[in-house]
Amino acid sequence: MTHHTAKLVFWGVRGSTPTLERDTWRYGGNTPCLELTAPDGTPFILDCGTGLRMLGNQWSSLGSNNGFDAHVLVSHYHWDHIQGIPYFHPFFEARNRFHFYSFQSKYLGPNSLRQVLEGQLAKPYFPVDVSMMSAEREFREISGGEKWEINGTKVTAAWLNHPQGCLGYRLDTAGGSVVYATDNEPGVAEFDANLRQLANGADVLIYDSQYSPEQLASTHKGWGHSSWLEGVKIVRDAKVRNLVLFHHDPDSPDKKVDGFLSAARQEFPATWAATEGMTITMSERGVDVALRGSRLGQRRRLRFAATVSGQSEDGKTFQEKATVRDLSLQGAYLCLKNRPRLQSEVRVVIEASGDKDRSSTLSFRGTVIHCDPGREKSENGVGVVFIEEADPTLPGA
Repeated sequence: MTHHTAKLVFWGVRGSTPTLERDTWRYGGNTPCLELTAPDGTPFILDCGTGLRMLGNQWSSLGSNNGFDAHVLVSHYHWDHIQGIPYFHPFFEARNRFHFYSFQSKYLGPNSLRQVLEGQLAKPYFPVDVSMMSAEREFREISGGEKWEINGTKVTAAWLNHPQGCLGYRLDTAGGSVVYATDNEPGVAEFDANLRQLANGADVLIYDSQYSPEQLASTHKGWGHSSWLEGVKIVRDAKVRNLVLFHHDPDSPDKKVDGFLSAARQEFPATWAATEGMTITMSERGVDVALRGSRLGQRRRLRFAATVSGQSEDGKTFQEKATVRDLSLQGAYLCLKNRPRLQSEVRVVIEASGDKDRSSTLSFRGTVIHCDPGREKSENGVGVVFIEEADPTLPGA
């Protein structure tokens, strides 16, 4: 049996402006950009935030002699969704071809999409003229409700509720369906209906979850964004299989996003928080989520006895004696009998050798970034990134 597989990669997940703060690196600081490769190999780009630069470096390193023939779906024209355009190397390579899609802005009139792209390289804002952008470019202005097909992938656009306009996109491939609905504020019946219709029965909904429900109801009402709770309501109403929280606020540290994810999973277990480097693979066999596989930092191959507690893939809590094989300032590599869920939290208590005094233990909280079969059949190799030092007064610490 031939399996049709579509692959989605997150290159930028942060909203409003890029971040460099230490407490935002775990989820990532680049602004929105996603890459979808359809089962037939057709590449799609969803938005052109600063994550686009890393995607361009990846494509350039592949060195395709035939070039890329890609389709770029732009949700809207705010800076955080277009500011990666001048730094995308494939735009400056003549062998490549790009098809751009977005709406006609009432502020710019006809050819809005071309004006926005070229404006990113206008003087005195950028030193390189648009004439240097040698890739072939085509522009198509669309509107909400439009449907079209690209090499077997069906694309649908719908209006969302955001200042100055925004489009959500649905891509139905032979491997599965994904809905990209960033920058949307709930509460207007027309747009709420648009989104539920767009998301109906989808495999994956990538949804604006910039604020907490409390912020959305008070200080940030009218700003054009949403919350994890609204995402849960949509996936329930539209019978979506997986929810991805997206467009993290630049002022939300990773711990706050952790909280949004934890709260959302209490209501809808198949929830994920978008992370730079995360991939989602869709096929007839279902949806598979993987985080970036590298364990950051200089690792030391040491062996420590530890007690690890957390939540397994089936939602049950566990606590077991385990071995820490690698350790760095950022995280650790564990060998566990249990298989914890990706992006779930674990507690790791490392015991100092030959000393049972609790004051000599090292206790950490971490989030699971990968889980693969270990060296032995009965164990799993689990990579965790530390969140913070645990409170020794808590149970299991």
